[in-house]
Amino acid sequence: MTGRRYWWDVTVVGVVLVVGALASLQLETPLDHALCGFVLLLFAVAYAVCARPELGRGFGGGGTWRAPVFVALACVALLLGTAVAPQVATLQAVAYPLTWLISAGRRSAIAASACIAGAVLVGTALAVPGLDGVLRAVITAVLSFSFALAMGLWISSIVEYGEQRAALLAELTAAQGQVEALSRDRGAARERERLARDVHDTLAQSLAGLVILAERAGRQARSGDAQAAAASIATVEDVARDALAEARALVVRTAAVPEAPAFGRAVERLVERFRAEAGLEIELDRGGDASPRGRDAEVVLLRCLQEALANVRKHAGATRARVEVHADADGAVQLAVHDDGRGFDPAAPRDGFGLDGMAERVALAGGSLEIDTAPGRGTVLRVALPGVPS
Repeated sequence: MTGRRYWWDVTVVGVVLVVGALASLQLETPLDHALCGFVLLLFAVAYAVCARPELGRGFGGGGTWRAPVFVALACVALLLGTAVAPQVATLQAVAYPLTWLISAGRRSAIAASACIAGAVLVGTALAVPGLDGVLRAVITAVLSFSFALAMGLWISSIVEYGEQRAALLAELTAAQGQVEALSRDRGAARERERLARDVHDTLAQSLAGLVILAERAGRQARSGDAQAAAASIATVEDVARDALAEARALVVRTAAVPEAPAFGRAVERLVERFRAEAGLEIELDRGGDASPRGRDAEVVLLRCLQEALANVRKHAGATRARVEVHADADGAVQLAVHDDGRGFDPAAPRDGFGLDGMAERVALAGGSLEIDTAPGRGTVLRVALPGVPS
C-alpha cells in the first residue's frame, strides 16, 4: 500500500505543477496568479490531509470525515481555479479517481463525482461568459462526468469481483482444511480398525488358546496324568512364544509372517497348534507349493485361516476339519476350511467381530469370501485372492 501512495504522490504533484505552469502562461494580473496558486495549493493540501490517508482502505473502505472534506475542497479549488484559468479543470483527471477510491461506496462516489462535475461546470461558465460559455461548460462537465462514472463503475466492479474471489478463496481454503481434518480422522479410524482386526486375529486368538490349554493342563494335573499335563504345558509354552512374536510384530506394524518360501510352514504350524489346543482331527491339503505372491496376501490368508479355525474350535462343536490351500501359477490362491460341526444361519445377525473383520480384510486385498453353511450340516469357508499379473 505504500507503493500505491507513492505513485499517487508523484501523480498529484506532477499534475499540479503542469497545470500551474500552463496556467501561468496565460494569466496576466498578479491577482490571477495568486488565486491560481492558492487553488492549486488548496487541492494539494486537500489530497495530503484528506485523500492520501484513505488510500490504504481500498474501494468502499472509506466513509470517514476525510472523504467529504476532500470533495468539498476539491470542488472549491476546481470552481475558483477554472473561473480564473480553464487549465485548472485538468485537476479532474486526479480528482475523480481519488473520489472513487476514498468514498464509502458507489452511491457516495457517484454523488461526489456529480459535485465535482457541477463545480467544473460553474467555473467554466464563469470563465467564458455568454451562451457559448454555458454550452461549453455543460458539454465539458457532462463528458467528464460520464467518463468518470463509466470508469468508476467498471473499476469498482473489478475490485468487487476481486474481493468476492478472495472471499471465495478463503472459504475454499477453510473447506479444504476441514476436508484434510476429516481425511486425517478417517485415516486414524481406519488405522484403529486395522489394529482391532490384528489384535482380534492374533493376540485374542492366542490368549483364547492359552486359556483352553491351561484349563486342560489343570484337569490333567488334578487327575494325576503328569505326562499329559507336561505335554499340555509344553504346548502352552509354544503358543505363548507365538503370541509374543505376534505382539512384537504388531508393535513394529509388520505382520508376523515369514517370507514366501516359509508360508507353507506357517500354515502347518497353525494347523498343528489348533490340533493341540482343540483336540480336533484337522486334515491339511496344501496342493503343492501353495504360496501366494506378496507378503500382504500371506498375512490375509494366515489371519483368515486363524480366524476360521478359531471359530471351529469355539462355536462349531466339530470333531473333524479339513484345510485346503491351493495356488495358481500367477499367484492366485484359494483357501477353504471345512468342518462337520453344527453349522449356523449365515443370514442371522452376528455379535462377534471375527467374520465381519475377516470379510473386510479380504475385501481390502481385492479378494472374495464365501460361507456355505446351514444349521445341522457343517460349514465351508472359502477365501479367494487374486494373483499378480505377469
